[in-house]
Amino acid sequence: MSLALTQPASRYGVLLVNLGTPDAPTASAVRAYLKEFLSDTRVVEIPPLVWSIILNGIILPIRSGKVAKAYESIWHSEGSPLRVITERQAKALKQALKTSVASRFTLIMP
Repeated sequence: MSLALTQPASRYGVLLVNLGTPDAPTASAVRAYLKEFLSDTRVVEIPPLVWSIILNGIILPIRSGKVAKAYESIWHSEGSPLRVITERQAKALKQALKTSVASRFTLIMP
């Protein structure tokens, strides 16, 4: 696969976008991330009042700790696996394409 650009590299840029990741592998960080993610009406299409009760009364109290333990088992010393891998991909793309590359997350910045 060729990564050759047909125009000068200064005319190109790459933006890697990911949904997001918790700030830390802790129940409070996972809870904040899940709350923001699962509060998006494009993600969950249940009437807001009903969903708020389910989310805040059942899902967040129960899932946050369990998900945090799962994150803890895969967490990198540099941070979230998604953030670390995305940064590595951005660096590799920048070197390969010799152009500007940035990565951003749409939810909670890691």
